[in-house]
Amino acid sequence: MSSKRYDSTRLWYAIHTYSGYEEKVADSIRQRKDTVDMGDKIFEAIVPKEKQIEIKNGKRRVVEKKIFQGYVLVDMKMTEDAWYIIRNTPGVTGFVGSGTEPSPVSEEEMSKIKKRMGVSDPKHNINYKVGEVVNIVDGPFKGFDGAINEIDTQKGKIKVLVSMFGRDTPVELDALQVKKV
Repeated sequence: MSSKRYDSTRLWYAIHTYSGYEEKVADSIRQRKDTVDMGDKIFEAIVPKEKQIEIKNGKRRVVEKKIFQGYVLVDMKMTEDAWYIIRNTPGVTGFVGSGTEPSPVSEEEMSKIKKRMGVSDPKHNINYKVGEVVNIVDGPFKGFDGAINEIDTQKGKIKVLVSMFGRDTPVELDALQVKKV
């Protein structure tokens, strides 16, 4: 074990887990830090999530989606015993870093992640791509087909180019007003 790996500064580290086990791993780390009295070295384990608006069966609902599939963030001091506890938590495949050296997550990146987690306005989860052809199912252009020209996930709006009289006309629609052709 190289001495470079350990750093008694409190920093955030990303650990890789089996996909789908993120919550279980975060819970295990929280429990283990208490049972082995590591509260002074391991502070927090989080699964970064953000709220999104999903449209299913024509209905909107707010869901929490993981920002990083297969990752848990741990706020800790990288000591030999803390490293060992985390590394040997069931479901953990390793620390993110170069070679055997765990790399801390930069403060700048952590603030971006925390900002995304704290976003109060959920983003619309629109399962369409620019260029995709859709059929308009509601509104004055009902029955028309058009190609998606622009997507605004903040507002849940899409611009569709509808061909009328030989020219493309951009029509702004709610994502609920179209379906895939």
